[in-house]
Amino acid sequence: MQQPHPRFSVLSGSSLSSAEHLSPTASSTRFSLPSATSINTALGTPKPGLRPNIYDRNLNKTRTSEVSASAFAFLFSEVVQYTQKRVSGINDLERRLNTLGYRAGTRVLELMVWRAESSSKAPKREIRFLPALMSIHTQVWRAVFGRPADAIEKSVENEDECMIIDNDPPIERHISVPKDMNQLSCSSFTAGVVEAVLDGLGLPARVTAHHTPTQQFPLRTTILIKLDKSVLEREEILK
Repeated sequence: MQQPHPRFSVLSGSSLSSAEHLSPTASSTRFSLPSATSINTALGTPKPGLRPNIYDRNLNKTRTSEVSASAFAFLFSEVVQYTQKRVSGINDLERRLNTLGYRAGTRVLELMVWRAESSSKAPKREIRFLPALMSIHTQVWRAVFGRPADAIEKSVENEDECMIIDNDPPIERHISVPKDMNQLSCSSFTAGVVEAVLDGLGLPARVTAHHTPTQQFPLRTTILIKLDKSVLEREEILK
């Protein structure tokens, strides 16, 4: 009988038969397991004073907990540098940051909905765009960045466009953008978060981030929300 290829044979090259491999009383000690006593000793009760697993925390008790700003800035800068090495241009980099933000936004919305349902006897789901936008401006921004955004504006020229203004985006504070990439907006991550929340609420939109610096706020960023046509039609019906 043809022998199996060594790559597909777990115990290739051994002179023992398959029955001996499967036998717990085989003489070979290469694959022997430790005794029950040693296993119980290794898996004994954890030592007192160890911090509990993060997955064992009560989600409501961590509602007001804060993350170190320096740790967040370091992690996000590493994400930007890692992504920058694997893209072909600014548009591609912003698209990938937007995708990462979208993934984070879905989890932010899920957590906020869970907390609302667990703490309220009659939880409310926003179906109108303006209340949902106000919720993003205050609750989502506070959940992600620890404070609400600075302003909300509606476009005068285009009915389907609204803007969230952040004068000092936390994720931009410690990012040094090279001169040849001055059009890059790392707040594309934030735009992805907003887009995910709107999609989760049934208000599809295309969300992008744009630098709109002023003399007083050099990092000022505008999150531009361009609503889908279906949202405008539903808003007209619900008036």
